[in-house]
Amino acid sequence: MLTNVAVLTFDGVAPFELGILCEAFGIDRTADGVPAIDFAVCAEDDRPMRTSMGFTLQAAHGLDRVAQADLVGIPAIPRGGLPSEEVLQAIRDAYDRGARLLSVCSGAFALGAAGLLDGRECTTHWMYTEQLQRQFPEAEVIPEVLYVDSGQVVTGAGSAAGLDAALHIWRQEYGAAVANVIARRAVVPPYRDGGQAQYIARAVPDCDADTLRPLLTWILENLGEDHSVEALAKRALMSPRTFARRFREETGTTPHHWVTRQRVAAAEELLERTEQPVEWIAGEVGFGNAATLRHHFVRVRGVSPQSYRRQFAC
Repeated sequence: MLTNVAVLTFDGVAPFELGILCEAFGIDRTADGVPAIDFAVCAEDDRPMRTSMGFTLQAAHGLDRVAQADLVGIPAIPRGGLPSEEVLQAIRDAYDRGARLLSVCSGAFALGAAGLLDGRECTTHWMYTEQLQRQFPEAEVIPEVLYVDSGQVVTGAGSAAGLDAALHIWRQEYGAAVANVIARRAVVPPYRDGGQAQYIARAVPDCDADTLRPLLTWILENLGEDHSVEALAKRALMSPRTFARRFREETGTTPHHWVTRQRVAAAEELLERTEQPVEWIAGEVGFGNAATLRHHFVRVRGVSPQSYRRQFAC
């Protein structure tokens, strides 16, 4: 049962992500029926540490306090940097004795540097997922989710998703009623549908394509047309086999996958900026009907078109 939480801090720590962990576990909510947590912010020494926003803070506890914790929180680390070896060793020691670890945003890089992501599903902010995968190739990075619970290690995505991960832990430990109290106090939903894919800005279509760039532009301007491999190959004056190979070489993916992503992106814009019904949008972007649009939209963005519109409509 979760009763003791230690949160690590270090030079360059991101104060917002540190604050999320303090909000989730450090506030006394016993008057509202939330179990008491022995909470501490810990550092390797008592010197003032500069945060990523330029001001300094000073932790009241050393790394010896981490050895008592059931859960160790790791806020976002400086971009391109890592905590000291002493802090990384404290993370390893906590893991070895069975404590759970919770990282927020780029805090996942500290887990990777401690050797705790190999062979493990994990995530981080969508801006850093590719970097995390490159830096720790044995990790199984899942880019599109808000958090990943791989048992002893929980990794939250960008900033606020750390609160989603923390509420998940509260829910596991003490049930939905307790998690709901904490969510209500923080004025956030107790559970968010979908994943962080819904917050990723629309990708610019591949600009490195050489021979196929005019065709890609035409596809974007005519998403409602037939974009089968055969039809596109004919327009490109190639055989279907040659076209499919060339398309993958120049875009890194298949024609079907690329076209589907562009159709979803176009549907997003129409959902945000118009009040047109979903059925009309489906036809406009080439999906044909609302059911097909919903199928692909949920696969790519993790939420339904209606949910996306409710959250992002202008």
